[in-house]
Amino acid sequence: MIHIKPFKAIRPPRDKAYLVATRSYLSYSEEELDEKLDNNPYTFLHVINPTKARSLPFGKEKYEAVKKCFHKFSDAGVFAQDKKANYYLYRQQKGANEYVGLIAAVAVQDYVEGRIKKHENTLTQREKMFTDYLETTGFNAEPVLLTYQDDLELNKIFAAYLPTRSEYEFTSTDKVLHQLWLIEDEAHLSTITDRFSKQEALYIADGHHRSASSSQLAKRIGAEKAGDHQYFMAFLIGEEQMKVYEFNRLIKGSNGKSVPEILAELKRNFLVEPKGKEACQPEKLHEISMYIAGNWYKLVPQTGTFDPQDPIGNLDAEILSQRILDPVLGIKNLKTDKRASFLPGTDGLEGLKNAVDRGEYDVAFALYPISVNQIKRVADAQKAMPPKSTYIEPKLRSGLIVYPIGE
Repeated sequence: MIHIKPFKAIRPPRDKAYLVATRSYLSYSEEELDEKLDNNPYTFLHVINPTKARSLPFGKEKYEAVKKCFHKFSDAGVFAQDKKANYYLYRQQKGANEYVGLIAAVAVQDYVEGRIKKHENTLTQREKMFTDYLETTGFNAEPVLLTYQDDLELNKIFAAYLPTRSEYEFTSTDKVLHQLWLIEDEAHLSTITDRFSKQEALYIADGHHRSASSSQLAKRIGAEKAGDHQYFMAFLIGEEQMKVYEFNRLIKGSNGKSVPEILAELKRNFLVEPKGKEACQPEKLHEISMYIAGNWYKLVPQTGTFDPQDPIGNLDAEILSQRILDPVLGIKNLKTDKRASFLPGTDGLEGLKNAVDRGEYDVAFALYPISVNQIKRVADAQKAMPPKSTYIEPKLRSGLIVYPIGE
């Protein structure tokens, strides 16, 4: 049984939403940050990355500066809290892809008791950092992305809102359309809560550290104290709505081996098909593409080189690590080896090819996207995927909906 509830969001007025909402400041270069901060007085970047605190290390002083800037925005009318608890229906359109889901408060207890399932390990230090941040600032502006088994009754409710005028509608500079509706109708609120109570589990798609830190915050503050810290903000999206892209690999160096030597070693565990200059996109599970010295190769692992029943061993990212990166190229730990880098599948094969052709890297590998079922299989087995196994959309903007923790 999953527990969700509506909440009183803190959010910008209709005419400023497009100016406030922003990508994570980590996705901008220093020059881009300066341009945004200099030319847009309403961007949420002024809150989450205030100019006067940019040089400060992560810690209480920096978080206090964020809190101060947030209250400054609220005092100026850039933010106001809804008087009534609502659910928030959000739609994003990016190219041919459409994502429709619900922004809601989700119970920490469901995470603690394993009904919200994870497929990645978290770092204790990052958990503490995010917990300190949430406790000091008193708000959360980045919802965790959770996926659930599609529900026809929920889809019918959502579909009824989509033709109506949305509270927010704007296109961001990356050509993505954002729309948001308030679900205020008591019958709809009750039905939505009830339908989610019938879900056996939710799965974290993006936001493992945010989930863990919300759990730590709830434990730290305690259930006896008032406030919304026993819940955290999430964007809930049906499994069929979510788009999972691959995370491809770029490798510097060749471990002292020539191309013929690398190919000879690969043939011990793979069927190797030269593709020449023809770009080779993996078309199904257990197809890996390699680009090296100006040529593409299709690699298919031979029978017996992996366990198809192992939720981790069956992943192409793990096969790549165990059968190529470690034994052939000497990459033993993707988390720490600086010779390895990652490129999301949204950049396509051209991004991999260009990185190698420019001489920045020597070898590139393209993978077939991991399926939602594979993610669930790993999570159900309480295991963790290899680093950077998935790049999942949609990516929500910060500042559009803010969840108050301390009220």
